[in-house]
Amino acid sequence: MTSSMLRRQLKNLVQNYSEAEVKVREATSNDPWGPSSSQMADISDLTYNVVACNEIMTMLWKRLKDDKNWRHIHKSLTLLEGTLC
Repeated sequence: MTSSMLRRQLKNLVQNYSEAEVKVREATSNDPWGPSSSQMADISDLTYNVVACNEIMTMLWKRLKDDKNWRHIHKSLTLLEGTLC
């Protein structure tokens, strides 16, 4: 397990993120690869739940406003395109 993964898991626990929020954070991480098709499918399935969909969109909005990490923005747009189409 890399230090960035450990740090991300710790932040997920401290911030008390929900399952949907954690999945979005993993899919839009600053790692050099894009969200996997299984991650996008999981998030897409969660959008059928009203509460989870709200959490997903709120987290995506936070990621889209993160102008310091361009990968967050790029991956959020990729995730939106892949899950809503």
